[in-house]
Amino acid sequence: MMLSPSLPLTIVAVILLTGCTAPPRSGTTSSPPASAPADALRPIGDPTVLATGLAAPWSIVRLGTTDSTLISERDSGTVVEREPSGQLRTVGVVPGVVHAGEGGLLGLAVDPSDSDHWLYAYLTTATDNRIVRMPLLSTSGSYRLGAVSPILTGLAKAANHDGGRIAFGPDGMLYATVGDAGQPSRAQDPASLNGKILRMTPTGAAPRDNPINGSLVYSLGHRNPQGIAWDADGQLWAAEFGQSTWDEFNRIEPGGNYGWPEIEGIGSKKGFIDPVYQWPTAEASPSGLAFVGGTFFLTALRGERLWAISPGSNAATALPFLTGSLGRLRDAVPGPDGSLWLLTNNTDGRGSAAKEDDKLVEVRLDVARTG
Repeated sequence: MMLSPSLPLTIVAVILLTGCTAPPRSGTTSSPPASAPADALRPIGDPTVLATGLAAPWSIVRLGTTDSTLISERDSGTVVEREPSGQLRTVGVVPGVVHAGEGGLLGLAVDPSDSDHWLYAYLTTATDNRIVRMPLLSTSGSYRLGAVSPILTGLAKAANHDGGRIAFGPDGMLYATVGDAGQPSRAQDPASLNGKILRMTPTGAAPRDNPINGSLVYSLGHRNPQGIAWDADGQLWAAEFGQSTWDEFNRIEPGGNYGWPEIEGIGSKKGFIDPVYQWPTAEASPSGLAFVGGTFFLTALRGERLWAISPGSNAATALPFLTGSLGRLRDAVPGPDGSLWLLTNNTDGRGSAAKEDDKLVEVRLDVARTG
């Protein structure tokens, strides 16, 4: 088990490494083109329901193109298996999960290069937020959880701003989004891992090529980052909850400082990186992020919609879809055959649960058609 390391004071110098983007062109977005690029993907047709009756689900992990899918249920700490047939079964309950506020069993991840099927989980305990891993035993239809091994402990927890997304990058490293746990000063504090995006080896060590020697910190100045995804060039992007004005879509640079709590949204302040796109908080509250066929898809909780985002060399386009039709959307992952899988989140105490909520749904994607 590796305890959260203190960060060297040299992290302060990281703040000076970054530049800023141009100020927004309107009051609602950083750059509001009227339409997406011609090759941008968008949802088509009606969503297909893949599973129902989920309780406060948080994260989706697809184990393979023909294998099962795992879903975390936040409040109970349960890992649910959706079998290829569509049936649901309980894989197990992750030990030590304590739900309070936004905490509980949050992100799940598997290392795509690991044939041993370690399942990673970000969770809240009675004392902290932590990342653990456990062997995923047996096969599809009978998976069960092995013994838990903590790989990172001691992250501050709170009733909100717990972050909680974990994902393996194309470099084979494990990335984690960690919120400020309700204390904004932590995001700029060199002695705290909160308010950061972390990068670590599969066993929790700091990679040699991290921005700061011996530190897990990959970027800092975050309030409550959650959705993370990589584009076709291996560039990391992240979505972040704002406080009361702007939610953010950020291009993550190693060692970059994203400004919280000095800045919310685009501030054009020296030493901080501005978001590529921003939304009023009523339109987003972004939680999940997926990259499919050149387009990012961002799930909105409060905004109850799916945003299709196309970053460009001069501006980014973000178009809303499914507004209000599924309620709160928590997570998104690439599905089979170029589709997108979404997780609704209407049973978490903040939504209005419809019949059979919560659901896992599939959305077909295609390029925008004109004429």
